[in-house]
Amino acid sequence: MNDIQDEEMDKESRHQWWIAAIGDTMVWARLEILDSGIAEVFDSSGELLRYDDEETARTALLDAEFRAFDGLDEDDAAILGFDLDEVEPPYGHTDDDMLPMMVQKLPSRH
Repeated sequence: MNDIQDEEMDKESRHQWWIAAIGDTMVWARLEILDSGIAEVFDSSGELLRYDDEETARTALLDAEFRAFDGLDEDDAAILGFDLDEVEPPYGHTDDDMLPMMVQKLPSRH
């Protein structure tokens, strides 16, 4: 395998979605931890930010007022302005597929 293939395999490592709510808008970020320990954050502008480790990446996300999506409960979601059952992270086969979904309007509250 070449270096590019090795790097692509690393990118299949574990990932976690993070969310921030700004007014009536949800902003997503995906945190991936590579086998090497390097952390990458795919952000809503399409940038891939690299951090030395998971803790540094998490701190940067928290500083930017993101919350780990899988750690939210109904009360947390309500504070952020949405119903947890009505929201799911972006999905796509590539980052380019997901980019248009990284910023979304919050679902209207009934």
